[in-house]
Amino acid sequence: MRKKVFGRKLSRERSSREALFVTLAENLVVHKKIITTKAKAKALIPLIDKLVVLSKKGTLVSKRNVLSKLRGNKKVATILWRDIAKEFDDRNSGFTRIVTLPNRLGDMAAMVRMEFVKQIVSEKEKKVVKKNEKDLPANTKTS
Repeated sequence: MRKKVFGRKLSRERSSREALFVTLAENLVVHKKIITTKAKAKALIPLIDKLVVLSKKGTLVSKRNVLSKLRGNKKVATILWRDIAKEFDDRNSGFTRIVTLPNRLGDMAAMVRMEFVKQIVSEKEKKVVKKNEKDLPANTKTS
């Protein structure tokens, strides 16, 4: 009987399962989308939601909590604070979506693409776009 057992084991011990979730979360934050199995994606949703909610608070304590959950990865944490938290100011939860893909050929595992609901553009990408717009001549016509 299952009783009140929380979470998914994914055929792993606790330490390797936690490492898997942190690695998936880091890749999702950096690349804005990942392709993984359906079970892993569904198990990752609560962690991503907690990270984004903590990032939105912006306090010192919440930033330290985000860093501790991400095993001290400052690069990923700053992306969360700077880019992702600003995009989801108006949202309380439901920051990710799962798009079903064809099953994996080797073992017929259900594959999905997990991505953020909104398209997230980083500060660096915004600067590059503005720089490219400045380089264009003002009197050019597009046909």
